[in-house]
Amino acid sequence: MSGSVTAVSSNSAYSFTKPNRNSIRLLAGLGVEGDVHAGVTVKHRSRVAQDPTRPNLRQVHLIHEELFTELRTAGFTVAPGDLGENITTRGIDLLGLPVGTLLRIGDEAVVEVTGLRNPCLQIDIFQEGLLKQVVGRDEAGNVVRKAGIMSVVTTDGTVRPGDTIEIELPARPHRPLERV
Repeated sequence: MSGSVTAVSSNSAYSFTKPNRNSIRLLAGLGVEGDVHAGVTVKHRSRVAQDPTRPNLRQVHLIHEELFTELRTAGFTVAPGDLGENITTRGIDLLGLPVGTLLRIGDEAVVEVTGLRNPCLQIDIFQEGLLKQVVGRDEAGNVVRKAGIMSVVTTDGTVRPGDTIEIELPARPHRPLERV
């Protein structure tokens, strides 16, 4: 299984959106070089407020470009970087990957999938009504989160639009993604 990178984004300041870049550098154990969310311990404001010593399982945020197409049909305009992701992908069912999946990106970089992004109210500040599009319930009443996945960097590397992403599933039994 494989897919590709369609955009990369980072921001050195706290901001909901992240500007697109020509490339980003992933640093093992830290995240995206120069990004406000890079670090060994949690950097997202809500997580820091709860416990700033917890490990940062949200170093790199990935979203599938196919979500933007889905949102467009619902009347929303969302582009790469708009939801704060670092890597926008195409051709991978990110939400269906199990915990511990390795994503080999480009020539060097490797990230390990840790869980689902838990969308926050800032999404509705960005575009009113958008939160309901990225968080909902399935037929059984279970919460469905569609705003991407989170990961940690296991191997340094530079990531660029057009890079290939190779998927390496962990040993079975697979654990489904939960919010992190």
